[in-house]
Amino acid sequence: MQIIKDGKITHDEVRHLSDDEVPTSTRFTVSCTRWKSEKDALLTTGNLLGVRLKGGDSIADIADDLHQIGLVVVEFPALADGRSFSLARLLRERFGYEGEIRATGDFIRDQVYFLARVGVNAFEPVAVTDLENLLTAFTDFTVNYQAAADNVKPVYRQRR
Repeated sequence: MQIIKDGKITHDEVRHLSDDEVPTSTRFTVSCTRWKSEKDALLTTGNLLGVRLKGGDSIADIADDLHQIGLVVVEFPALADGRSFSLARLLRERFGYEGEIRATGDFIRDQVYFLARVGVNAFEPVAVTDLENLLTAFTDFTVNYQAAADNVKPVYRQRR
C-alpha cells in the first residue's frame, strides 16, 4: 500500500491486526487494548511495529512502553472526531515520543497540514485518495498563528 511518510509517497507493508488475529511474520500493529493484555507475548514475536490508539484510549496505557514502540497509529473513525489530533500532540509534547505517528481513517486533505503541525509524520488514508494531492496540503499555509509540536515560530513571536 502507498502512504505518505515524512513528506514523501512511499510503499508500506505494515498490517493492522484485529484483536483476535494471530501475529504473522510481517510487521504489524495492534490495538491499545490488545497491547495492554498481551504486551510481553507480542514483543517476543520480533515483528511488532506499533500500537493503534482510538480517540477514547489513554496514552498513559502505553507511556512506559513508548521506547519499545516504533509506530503509534492514531485512528480517525469519523471526520468530526478530532480526539486523535490531541493524542498526536500529547505524544510529541508531553511524552516526548520521537517515533512515527501515523494518521489513518476518515481524515481529509484539509486536515493534513494541521495533523503535521501536531506531530503526525505519516498518513494512511482509508479511502482511495490521490496522495499527490495530499502532498500539496503541507504547503497550504505560510504563516502560523499558534505554537505547535512542529516548533515553527508563530507569527506573533516574529514581531520586533
